[in-house]
Amino acid sequence: MQNSYVIYEGLSVLDNQPIVVIASGFANKSANDKTGNMIQTFILRSDVEPHQAVKTGDDSSVCGNCVHRPANGGACYVKVFQAPLSVFRAWKRGNIPKLPSNDLFADKLVRFGSYGDPAAVPVSVLKAIKDVCAGSTGYTHQTAHKNFDNAVLDYRMVSADTPKQAKKHHEHKLRTFRVKVEGAPLLYNEIECLADSKGLTCAECKLCETATSDAPNIAINVHGATKKRYSDKFSKVNFA
Repeated sequence: MQNSYVIYEGLSVLDNQPIVVIASGFANKSANDKTGNMIQTFILRSDVEPHQAVKTGDDSSVCGNCVHRPANGGACYVKVFQAPLSVFRAWKRGNIPKLPSNDLFADKLVRFGSYGDPAAVPVSVLKAIKDVCAGSTGYTHQTAHKNFDNAVLDYRMVSADTPKQAKKHHEHKLRTFRVKVEGAPLLYNEIECLADSKGLTCAECKLCETATSDAPNIAINVHGATKKRYSDKFSKVNFA
């Protein structure tokens, strides 16, 4: 079986610029220790290499107005010159074909947005995969974007960076995945990410599916190489 496939090539919902969405992990087991064995999806500008898009600001097509974009002085942990660039160049070399059938997702767990925000992708693409896959995870930072499609909330959770943001979404009956600084308290309706509290992978947990289910809200301590940048920006509001 081919390991990677193109699942969408067209215009970004966010800004009508060209993007490509590539799913990887059909033949080879994922090496991501946190997520476990899940199909990883990369949402990329189709005309600019991802590390260059980050430098020019063209990554807004796939990351929208996310506060964690490098252009916003953010703390995004994705190293775009690694897996995203490798996938992009393999596609450009003609090594990644179009997905022949969504049925290939039938027994797979899928991580939407290993890089990029799922809100950049037409909801029909998200729905077609979620309808057949064994389970999925993913988050969006784009609820305030002028072109955000609210239907995304039936397929992805909302990313929140502060207690105030999370509470606002909870008032609208939307589930959140909130990053917090270590030591900051949980909200009354949150649980600690089971990766931290129980040592489970995302593939084992499966709680982070949609913003509209009745599963609990999740919070996780900031981690990764850029966590200090996050803490410097959000520490005070996490304790407010």
